[in-house]
Amino acid sequence: MSEEPPLFPRVSPGVKTGGRPSVTGQAAPVSARPSIAAPEREFAFSNADFERVRALIYQHAGISLSPIKQDMVYSRLARRLRARGDRTFAEYLDRAQREPEEWETFVNSLTTNLTSFFREAHHFDILAERLKKHLSKAPFRIWCSAASTGEEPYSLAITACEAFNTLAPPVQIVATDIDTNVLATAQKGVYGADRVERLSRERMQRFFLRGTGTQEGLVRVRPDLQRLIEFKRINLLDKSWALQGPFDAMFCRNVMIYFDKPTQHAILERFVPLLKPDGLLFAGHSESFLHAADLFRSMGRTVYERTPARAR
Repeated sequence: MSEEPPLFPRVSPGVKTGGRPSVTGQAAPVSARPSIAAPEREFAFSNADFERVRALIYQHAGISLSPIKQDMVYSRLARRLRARGDRTFAEYLDRAQREPEEWETFVNSLTTNLTSFFREAHHFDILAERLKKHLSKAPFRIWCSAASTGEEPYSLAITACEAFNTLAPPVQIVATDIDTNVLATAQKGVYGADRVERLSRERMQRFFLRGTGTQEGLVRVRPDLQRLIEFKRINLLDKSWALQGPFDAMFCRNVMIYFDKPTQHAILERFVPLLKPDGLLFAGHSESFLHAADLFRSMGRTVYERTPARAR
């Protein structure tokens, strides 16, 4: 099955199934454009429908959905209209706000993202060097705040095992995401062989089990890796996070670019007390926190540390 390009990455799990937001969220304004109801489409999808979706996802997840994502939004949500038997987007969005389970599916549909093992590999090299210097008897704690389908947290676990040369390193990893579906995939730790084809033979033999029979073509991470990771649903916009700091390292990669600057700063400010004074914050290759220099300063290669005043 072909994959669609991601709308935007997962922010943090923990989809609220309680009160759904109203449609008054402050989505970024969109310039006037022709109606997007097209004759070849199964459902009419007006500008008002798209603006309502943008407002909902902005208010819930803080994500400013780009106007160029209209077609993707239609594609993702049209599936839900068919599944639920709704005739219009207005009817479906009313349902999503009314029914907690459908609301969760709505959010999951719009936050699906692809990832890969050891993406931006230099970050794992830097982490490995830090792990090798860890002399404390306390576990080295890592928060992966956009776990997606699990490739990143399992890459962190593999890095830890290699750094300590054991399948039971003194490391604790908390992996969170906003999407309940991708978290379920991550917890299973089962992937198509194509998802691990870039890994070395040594890593495959040490950290994965190959499927046979009806499971041929699939691989599964070893239970040793799974034991190092705790998966949780967390929404970075929630007023409180079910997290116990501090952490030695925090991975928040390719997430912040989808928030506006004020939202980024607010989240980063909440990161500060969760990161140890000498801890590391890893960002995505296209992300910059220069606007939050009062909180974090760059160490180069999209790795940050708390500013001196904040590290005390």
